[in-house]
Amino acid sequence: MNAIVKQLDTEAMTEWFEHMHRHPELSMQEERTAAYIAETLRRFGGYEVETGIGKHGIVATLKAGDGDRTIGLRADFDALPIQEENDFPYKSTVDGVAHLCGHDGHTSMLLGAAKHLAETKNFNGTVRLIFQPGEETMEGGPAMIEDGLFERFPVDAVFGMHNIPGLEEGKFYFHPGEMMSAVDNWEVEIVGKGGHGGIPELTIDPVVAGSSVVMAIQSIVSRNVAPANRAVVTIGAFLAGNAGNVVAGNAILRFSIRTTTPEDREMVLGNIRRIVDHQSQSFGCTSEIREGVPGAVLVNDAGETERAARIAQAAFGKDQVIYPGPSFLASEDFAFMLQKKKGTYCFLGSGPGKMVHHPEYCFNQDILPVGAAYWVALTEGYLR
Repeated sequence: MNAIVKQLDTEAMTEWFEHMHRHPELSMQEERTAAYIAETLRRFGGYEVETGIGKHGIVATLKAGDGDRTIGLRADFDALPIQEENDFPYKSTVDGVAHLCGHDGHTSMLLGAAKHLAETKNFNGTVRLIFQPGEETMEGGPAMIEDGLFERFPVDAVFGMHNIPGLEEGKFYFHPGEMMSAVDNWEVEIVGKGGHGGIPELTIDPVVAGSSVVMAIQSIVSRNVAPANRAVVTIGAFLAGNAGNVVAGNAILRFSIRTTTPEDREMVLGNIRRIVDHQSQSFGCTSEIREGVPGAVLVNDAGETERAARIAQAAFGKDQVIYPGPSFLASEDFAFMLQKKKGTYCFLGSGPGKMVHHPEYCFNQDILPVGAAYWVALTEGYLR
């Protein structure tokens, strides 16, 4: 076992994790969670804690020695609009909202590292702990950056990490270059004419039009994206009507569009616009597309990725570090931070279990001290 793991306050990390899991808050609404994090950090002593960055973001700064290098470590803390279907003693107490991506675990790991770093100060330089809201909606990272994150709190490099079910428990996975896709979250409204389900000739059915849109859109990637590239269009929500004998007046479709090249992104989005418009019109409906905050491809700096992987190998052993590791079509607004500062983002395997965003997803608490130990090792190695 890594020596740092044995020194960490695992009991406290468990307490923080279970508290946040019980009290989840949606993206950019995390006022109570932010206050809880800031209060916890101040109890450690030694940190300069700044709050309200990009609405609910927090930066905690700790200095040791006379070194002039600065490292940034980032964790997210927003929850998802999903009803949890677990039966833990610490399950979500908020109906329809739950930490089903592990952001409560990410924050607990960084808090565990923060406590240890404040107690030991076994580094020479400055560490800035960045606690970010709004990752799930791609709002928090850009909001903190726009609020002067890196001008007010300069760093030489910035690092992030995410738990991944299905990857081997306790192992770290590093991938240089493009690691995660850009994402565009859109909402489409198709408007028809509602009426009686037994008199369809007096209606214009948006469900039929929407169904045609769904099927047509599935041809975009398979027929237009080169097999060597990667993209996916997911329609995760189709909302229309409340009764089987009523033709709805409108239908809402919610899209998650993921691409890995600027050219494919432009092509896929253009084809979605065309299909939505033409398919809706062909059924006599009108349509409106509401575009969300666009994401970005997450690109890891090759040098910083190699450096972080070497530090992890020294701390945990070469057999616990996969380099190069996998890439995914999931998305992360940490990508925006990597556009401003060099750094890298890694995955921490959490072993078997439901994938993130599943109603029965369960964060593996056994990896809390592992993730915290990585943050400590990275800080001490980078600020040697």
